[in-house]
Amino acid sequence: MLCGTTGHTTFEAHQALCTADSAIRVWSLETRLCLALLTSHYSAVTSLAFSADGHTMLSSGRDKICTVWDLRSCQATRTVPVFESVEAVVLLPEEPVPALGVKNSGLHFLTAGDQGILRVWEAASGQCVYTQPQPPGPGRELTHCSLARGAGLLLSVTADHNLLLYEARSLQLRKQFAGYNEEVLDVRFLGPKDSHVVVASNSPCLKVFELQTLACQILHGHTDTVLALDVFRKGWLFASCAKDQSVRIWRMNKAGQVDCVAQGSGHTHSVGTISCSRLKDSFLVTGSQDCTVKLWPLPEALLSQSTDAGGSPALLQAQTTQRCHDKDINSVAISPNDKLLATGSQDRTAKLWSLPQCRLLGVFSGHRRGLWCVQFSPMDQVLATASADGTVKLWALQDFSCLKTFEGHDASVLKVAFVNRGTQLLSSGSDGLVKLWTIKNNECVRTLDAHEDKVWGLHCSRLDDHALTGGSDSRVILWKDVTEAEQAEEQAKREEQLVKQQELDNLLHERRYLRALGLAISLDRPHTVLTVIQAIRRDPEACEKLEATVLRLRRDQKEALLRFCVTWNTNSRHCHEAQAVLGVLLRHEAPEELLAYEGVRAVLEALLPYTERHFQRLSRTLQAATFLDFLWHHMKLPSLPAAPRPSET
Repeated sequence: MLCGTTGHTTFEAHQALCTADSAIRVWSLETRLCLALLTSHYSAVTSLAFSADGHTMLSSGRDKICTVWDLRSCQATRTVPVFESVEAVVLLPEEPVPALGVKNSGLHFLTAGDQGILRVWEAASGQCVYTQPQPPGPGRELTHCSLARGAGLLLSVTADHNLLLYEARSLQLRKQFAGYNEEVLDVRFLGPKDSHVVVASNSPCLKVFELQTLACQILHGHTDTVLALDVFRKGWLFASCAKDQSVRIWRMNKAGQVDCVAQGSGHTHSVGTISCSRLKDSFLVTGSQDCTVKLWPLPEALLSQSTDAGGSPALLQAQTTQRCHDKDINSVAISPNDKLLATGSQDRTAKLWSLPQCRLLGVFSGHRRGLWCVQFSPMDQVLATASADGTVKLWALQDFSCLKTFEGHDASVLKVAFVNRGTQLLSSGSDGLVKLWTIKNNECVRTLDAHEDKVWGLHCSRLDDHALTGGSDSRVILWKDVTEAEQAEEQAKREEQLVKQQELDNLLHERRYLRALGLAISLDRPHTVLTVIQAIRRDPEACEKLEATVLRLRRDQKEALLRFCVTWNTNSRHCHEAQAVLGVLLRHEAPEELLAYEGVRAVLEALLPYTERHFQRLSRTLQAATFLDFLWHHMKLPSLPAAPRPSET
């Protein structure tokens, strides 16, 4: 490890370096010589800080001490035990800050280390004058800390790559920046208008983002990786479950702040799936690796009034516990009327249960591998299942029969959701693809390829106009439904084409060939241009009209006309128009100008073979016609007998 800082006044041409051998060396930048060796620490020195006048230096290390140095004498003036491995130390301005316990203008410093809290120390007495409240959850160890004096802000970095921005004079949290997401396991829209998203990554923390500003709030509460999320109907409450065998309910207020309002535990293994009630915010269901599902009613206090943000979370108690499968339960889903529960498991089956008793109604069998997701249709009595066999199946709830099978993914299908009022399906898989299916004809109408790894998270907004995906590539992607926009654009294009076609017909009728040809070329339709050329050639003065029209075109229009000639020249019925245009250009354009046309070499290479073929065909036709004329003129017909006169008969 190597870190260094240059002094300000006395050591303006010197540099202090700390290395992994627990020593601090002062070097001259002019002579490149080591001026002093400062030894006080017994383990790696992690950071150095200098006073404004450059006479005092502060060092920190993982030996749980901070040392104050006099740079004029290169001697340690005080050693302060801080009782934690310090990763960063910051010297505070020498002025009173009552909110941080700084009551005089003496030397004070702030430490950040493995305990995950910021503490302020008085150098003269070695006493801690302020301790930040202990934040909940693991992964809060601080690795870096920096003070922006001009902005009055303090920035700290946690071990899980999150940035925390504080007010320097009060250490009040101002902003949070989410760092590396690792593997995104689930995503959900939040709020009545889907204004926020919550992300569960390979971490005990949840991250809530406001979509408009991307402001982030990091939620702590779980002690192990959060595996699944779901949102209640109104959008203010959402639930999470984790490997710590617990479930938590969170509430977002109108200001966008989120707090944990309830928690419960009871499963004996990781809780991998969760589903919230659909009609009312009244209960939720969880599924676990212990092969059981639990139904958790929400406490009355939680439903009747808003929980105090500063209070402790309410306790959830499981009302019903049911062993549903012989292997891990990967997915649970509650029907739109809150009366049915569907479960999907690694045992390759999905099951239908009645609520709240959890009584088995039937089994859906047909997948060749384990199931990753089950979802009820919002409109029909249909269940969708996604499996590791790479297929999505639709099942009838009445007789548990398979209605349709959708095949297209090359690997496991991890999530499935109904969109567009239950007429389409959206699926995501281990192949990194998101596919949109039309249920009526089993057709995959769109494949979205933006992820580079498994797509674990998939959620659609309330209006089905946006979708959210998250994957193992650490990406969270927001998709927008552009179907209506594309249809409107297509309709506008069709209308524009009709208007131009009508204008073209009018121009041809008025024999305004130049404008007609320019309009046809702008439409980029070779057949339409061919129609104009044919109309010109039907004119009694075809040759003069064609020359006058073609030569008055712009250069880019002539280049397009040459490209169209390549297409016409391949057909014997249209080759005459192509040859007529070529003849005009070759007779009136200089070779240097023709060679300057874009792509002219490729055009000529394509024209030559067919032109030779047409020439040979015409030559054979001319020979045959000449021979026929020769025969006609040299043919001797016998004289016919004269017809008898009527009087003679």
